[in-house]
Amino acid sequence: MTLSGDREGGSIFTRCRQAIAQQSAERGELYLKVRRAYFQQGLSKRAIARTFGISRDSVDKMIVYSVPPGYRRAAPVKRPKLDGFTDIIDQWLRDDVGSPRKQRHTAKRVFERLRDEHSFEGGYTIVKTYMREHQRRSREMFVPLHHAPGHGQADFGEALVFIGGIEQKAYFFAFDLPHSDACYVRAYPAATAEAWMDGHVHAFAFFGRVPQSVLYDNDRCLVAQILPDGTRKRARLFSGLLSHYVIQDSYGRPGKGNDKGSVEGLVGYARRNFMVPMPRFATWDGFNAWLEEQCRKHQSAILRGHTETIGQRLQRDLAAMADLPPAPFEACDQTTGRVSSVSLVRYKTNDYSVPVAYGHREVWIRGYVDQVVIGCGGEIIARHPRCYGREDMIFDPMHYLPLIEKKINALEQAAPLANWELQLEFQTLRRLMEARLLKAGRREYVQVLRLMETFDLDEVHGAVKTALRIGAIGFDAIKHLVLCRVEKRPPRLDLDVYPYLPRAHVAQTSAASYLCLMSGGAA
Repeated sequence: MTLSGDREGGSIFTRCRQAIAQQSAERGELYLKVRRAYFQQGLSKRAIARTFGISRDSVDKMIVYSVPPGYRRAAPVKRPKLDGFTDIIDQWLRDDVGSPRKQRHTAKRVFERLRDEHSFEGGYTIVKTYMREHQRRSREMFVPLHHAPGHGQADFGEALVFIGGIEQKAYFFAFDLPHSDACYVRAYPAATAEAWMDGHVHAFAFFGRVPQSVLYDNDRCLVAQILPDGTRKRARLFSGLLSHYVIQDSYGRPGKGNDKGSVEGLVGYARRNFMVPMPRFATWDGFNAWLEEQCRKHQSAILRGHTETIGQRLQRDLAAMADLPPAPFEACDQTTGRVSSVSLVRYKTNDYSVPVAYGHREVWIRGYVDQVVIGCGGEIIARHPRCYGREDMIFDPMHYLPLIEKKINALEQAAPLANWELQLEFQTLRRLMEARLLKAGRREYVQVLRLMETFDLDEVHGAVKTALRIGAIGFDAIKHLVLCRVEKRPPRLDLDVYPYLPRAHVAQTSAASYLCLMSGGAA
């Protein structure tokens, strides 16, 4: 029913438009006939009016105008009932400028306030018409801009994506060169200061050059404060980026996205063309590699109003840009912290582990978009994947093994080992060691795990599998097997001299034993 109604409405609209066009054409033909009769045939206005059945006023107009001039209002519309109230309406609308957009006066609300507070006796229609005219007069006008080569604009956008099978919000850095419309887009889990800086580093590497200037909005990751004279106090990390690449920064007016309309358009274009359908990638790196490829393909397009491709116009941009510095900017947030009693360091509400040997010491922290690096003095002591959650604890089990070896009773409930997914052979090894030596067996198991401080997991795992196969259940035997694997030599273990796993001897039960039990039971 709805579909047929839409079709019917569409056909009625088409017929009306055709009828109007036909009437306009007929009107033009009438103008031609009247003007020929007057100027060429010399007929009087009275005769022309009688011949064509139109009024003398229409004849006068057709003599003056060569084509129908359309409707023209001779005097402004008069609204006597609204006189005296327009100043009140204008003041209310001026006060609305500082209010949230969804809490501003509508025509209906203005009419109700005029009626209830000022005894307005007019109707709603004249208020609505006045409001519409006021909004049209107050709309901002814009100046077409010319963009010289070698200058850029930067911003962030948002879109939903699937990364590793999980739906999440992607914050994508958008960099645009307005002269050529060449672009670069890169996605991040969060729009942090490090993401801003990392986006610049990759964009400059993508183009192979550095722009003379970049236009920004007043994002708090870039601008720490807007001073009374309009100048910006830059954020520390952002100031370092500008100094490294020697870029002139400029900023749009707060809340005025049209000041950097080119990159605003790029954000929308990237969302519509690169994020539809919703992207699905295993990793962020895979997604960003695909986005770079889309940006390269975009350079072959010829946009409206141009005869050259984006790539051809990009050459003028690149010629006006500066060379890259010898090394890229290190896009990371730097801070300091103190290691807690449980060997954790807090960064951005999350706790990251460090080796227990650095407990209660001052450390430095570098937060990159994909990892957190922790160091003490001139030494890096821990690396972790960056966590964008809140109040999470990120453990490296290897950091706690020396302490667990000393406090072996904590092995069962140690949080850093709770989610450590090791191969099944490690569980078997622990069970056998505990069965043979109890508490000492647990300590030997931790010593086996500590071999991964020096050797790869694959090497240790292979040695554990060999030890289980030959029955050499002990730390020193497994260490010997690991060294043999690394040095590629055969193991030398004399199991007869030093049996690491005692062999069990099960005696054969005789029938006489059961008779003794029965006689004892009878007694």
